[in-house]
Order: sequence, then structure tokens, then C-alpha cells
Amino acid sequence: MSIKPLGDRVLVEVLEAEEKTKGGIILPDTAKEEKTEGKIVSIGLGKVLESGKRQPIDVKKGDRIIFGKYHGDEILIDGKKHKVLKEEDILAVYG
Repeated sequence: MSIKPLGDRVLVEVLEAEEKTKGGIILPDTAKEEKTEGKIVSIGLGKVLESGKRQPIDVKKGDRIIFGKYHGDEILIDGKKHKVLKEEDILAVYG
């Protein structure tokens, strides 16, 4: 399935939560914390400014990002968790 975000939005594949703690304890699904990291799958064309020009998005496909815990809308694509986020909801790029 191909999804193209509109405007200044990005489609992010959410990385899986850790199965174990650093001490080796296996976590049940109910104890896993929502992951706030992901990989950008697709990006929109950018925000349209009042002048009519388009401001390009600062991130690109394949970037690994950190985003706000309660930001974006969650969707399932091919059984994997994804989020549609506004560019302003992205806190950092890493890796």
C-alpha cells in the first residue's frame, strides 16, 4: 500500500518496543511503553506559506526520528504500526 502524506506531514514506521529490560526481564505487552522513535517512510511536499511558496520539509525518507509521545495519528499498514505526524511534532533526527 502506498500512502503519501499531504502538506507538512510525514508517515513514520514506529519502532518496536523493547521485549526485555537491560537486566534481562521479559516484559509482557501490557508493561511495554509506547515507543517514540521511528523511521520516516514518506513525506509530504511541505507547508504552503502565505506568499504561496512551499516551505520544504527538513527531514527525508529513511531518517530515524524521535517524536512526541502523544503526537500524530496511529494507523496500521500491513500489520505494522505507523504514525502520521506534522513536521513540528518531530523532536530530533538521529543515526
